[in-house]
Amino acid sequence: MPQPVEIKLHQKSALLEISFGDGINASLSAEYLRVYSPSAEVKGHTPDQAVLQVGKENISINGIEPVGNYAIKLVFSDGHDTGLYTWKYLYELAVEQESKWQDYLERLEEAGYKK
Repeated sequence: MPQPVEIKLHQKSALLEISFGDGINASLSAEYLRVYSPSAEVKGHTPDQAVLQVGKENISINGIEPVGNYAIKLVFSDGHDTGLYTWKYLYELAVEQESKWQDYLERLEEAGYKK
């Protein structure tokens, strides 16, 4: 599994820029990272328990905390800080960003939420 070689937080644009050892680079928005938080609060304990996150358009990342040599914890402006973003999960979010974002937008529309 590729490891991040650089992680930069851009506060003004609310983007987390990640470069992986295999050459994959991604700019992940705070909103994207928040709505795909790996926490039980968002994902649930099973897929049918997942909770659609709404109203996260203006979210920002207030802090990044390293967790060993395998993950980071992100602290969001709404107080959410319970998900551990492993290198594997960050890589998945990076390479599947387009399809995951489209899926999120479709789920918002199905729920009747207008961005």
